[in-house]
Amino acid sequence: MSTKTNFKRIALVAVAALGLGVLSSVPSNAAFSAISVSAVTNATPTASVQDSTTAGTVSFTALSGGTTDRVEVQIVPKIGTTLGANLTLVDTANVSTWVDTDTPLLTESIVRQNGTNLLKTGFLTDSATTYAGITKQFTVGIDTNLVTNGVGYIGASFRFQLDSASTTPSGLAAGTYNYSVIFRYYDSGTLVAANTVTKDITATIATTTTTTTVASAVNSQLWLATTTAASADEAVLGSSAASATPIGYLTVKLRNSGNTNSASESVTVTTTIGQVGNAAGTIKGRSLTLAYSTDMSIGLYGDGTAGSALITVTTPSVTFASKTATFYGAAPATIVASLINSAAGAGSTTAIAAVAKDASGVVYGGTLYVHSGTVATASNAGTSCSYVAARARHECAITGVASGTTAITIRDAATVAASTVASNAVTATVTTAAPASMSIAWDKASYAPGEKATLTVTVLDTAGKPVSARAYTNLYLTGGITFNQAVGNGSASDYTTVSPTTAAPNLADPTKTGTVPVKTYTTYMPMAGGSMVATVTGGSDLPTAGQVKLTATATVTDSGAAALAAVNALATTVASLKTLITTLTNLVLKIQKKVKA
Repeated sequence: MSTKTNFKRIALVAVAALGLGVLSSVPSNAAFSAISVSAVTNATPTASVQDSTTAGTVSFTALSGGTTDRVEVQIVPKIGTTLGANLTLVDTANVSTWVDTDTPLLTESIVRQNGTNLLKTGFLTDSATTYAGITKQFTVGIDTNLVTNGVGYIGASFRFQLDSASTTPSGLAAGTYNYSVIFRYYDSGTLVAANTVTKDITATIATTTTTTTVASAVNSQLWLATTTAASADEAVLGSSAASATPIGYLTVKLRNSGNTNSASESVTVTTTIGQVGNAAGTIKGRSLTLAYSTDMSIGLYGDGTAGSALITVTTPSVTFASKTATFYGAAPATIVASLINSAAGAGSTTAIAAVAKDASGVVYGGTLYVHSGTVATASNAGTSCSYVAARARHECAITGVASGTTAITIRDAATVAASTVASNAVTATVTTAAPASMSIAWDKASYAPGEKATLTVTVLDTAGKPVSARAYTNLYLTGGITFNQAVGNGSASDYTTVSPTTAAPNLADPTKTGTVPVKTYTTYMPMAGGSMVATVTGGSDLPTAGQVKLTATATVTDSGAAALAAVNALATTVASLKTLITTLTNLVLKIQKKVKA
């Protein structure tokens, strides 16, 4: 046995006897060094800052028995942590040499400080492209000039930081990243496994309002529409037949309290009729819990059951307002037709509305067909209609051929022979006449100050009948419609436009009853009393005989004058009553005199 070896053993026994503080557990039969790990602090980085201000620390001391002893320090990710970490050497004690030995997988080590990429100093440069699962290790040797006979303490302190996932990191996710720092002692180049010390260290990125995965009821959104491209609720109506094609889509947008899309919770969807499922239709059921994906779409599918579906959507943190959708039966039981454009022109013109219902009274949204009784007037013989969900009705176009009238029916098939359900017959008028004149009128003769009014312009043919709807180029003379008083706030802004477009009011708005193609202007009357006169002169879209000045006059009742008139009327009434009372009193007195006589 060499003198050197004996000396090292004697030194170790002496240290143990003196009870030097050793934090790690060292077996009693350890023949060489003891490693003491101290000052372990965890890192507290943020999503964008992983620098020295948020770094953790770890330090060690070890008793060395010779100038060829060394301590190797390494950091490795624990199971569940895929992001690498770094140990940066900060300080040493009694150390002659230290070596930073990157593993072959590591490229230049990079972190972020206040959103800026920083190169860490003191590291070697390699050439790989990934940082996941990397390790950093140091080898620290004793300084023979600072210890006696090669025996003494060495030590080093390190800064612990996360490695960014790339050279242009976009921020790290909130959570705890777990690592082990491993300290190995080598006696004259030989590993002393019994003296290996392992310490846990973590880096925790705190959850903030913008990084929390908890959904906020205030910021999260849900709507039901016919497509995934919609951004608001729509009326959804579809066939109850089992199908892989959804009749509508629920769009779920989870947002956290910071109104970012970091929120991620399971989504539970339930419907009372039909099925819900993923947009691809590969997962369906009456009630499903689905993993959330950013701005996810959930399909609504028929399963053979007709009726109104009540749909609920919840997450662990949010309960959305319920939505409703309607599944209709396989065929209509009734069809009711009505005229919505009473002056169809040559060509295709939407003119008929049809409300169809199935046997349960649910609005039917399947295909319906329009049939003309006189194809020489309107050539339709099985033209399909369009269902308009916003107005809960089918709208059917007739194709005008020549001026005249024809009976129109709406059926459930493209041929009369194949149809089993037909609507009532509606008489449609086709007009091919050219514009000859126009009329202008208020919807009332008298208005209160500030009252809403409607000014209507109707274009007529030579027979004085309305012409078909169309867009005009110069229906009015330059200047358009003018008024003798300023209109009130909220009035239409297109009075001066000389190229209006006429349309049947009921065509776009079922609450309106008008079916004649007109141009209407919403007008608020002035606050002052008197006459309100609208004036317009026909433009070049009309023949010379029709290019005349037209006026429409309405009365705006002066509130003060009306009140005064009411007071005067009351005074007159009181005076009449006074006269009547006097007359009656005199009559009573005469009767009394006669009775006494």
